[in-house]
Amino acid sequence: MAVNNTSQRFFIIISFFIVALLYSCGGGFALSNTQHAKSNVINTYKGWWIYGDGEHIFKDEKTLKEYNLIFESENIENITNLYLDICETEYFPMESIMIGYIINNSIKSGQNALVASDFEILYIEGCGE
Repeated sequence: MAVNNTSQRFFIIISFFIVALLYSCGGGFALSNTQHAKSNVINTYKGWWIYGDGEHIFKDEKTLKEYNLIFESENIENITNLYLDICETEYFPMESIMIGYIINNSIKSGQNALVASDFEILYIEGCGE
């Protein structure tokens, strides 16, 4: 009977360690994802905001890379109306400064995206203002 009791204890201990290991790996993975999501570095990007066919795009002045533009705390309808009120037409580049962070291969589009928490309009191409 002692052998059976010892093997049961061994099985319980091993099972406990396996469950603890699996739980800690899963919990550690979720923690690292959360930390990665919160570690997005806020930067200032200068370039051109362009709207057309329902998409907001930002072209960075330094790298000339294009990013899907996501406005973090703005209503997209209000932002679209603002753009069209200023530019009066789609695809008219508006020089601006975007404050935010870049997401590589965003889930929404599969492309890089600039998540803007704030912005400043500098100059509207062709208007001379």
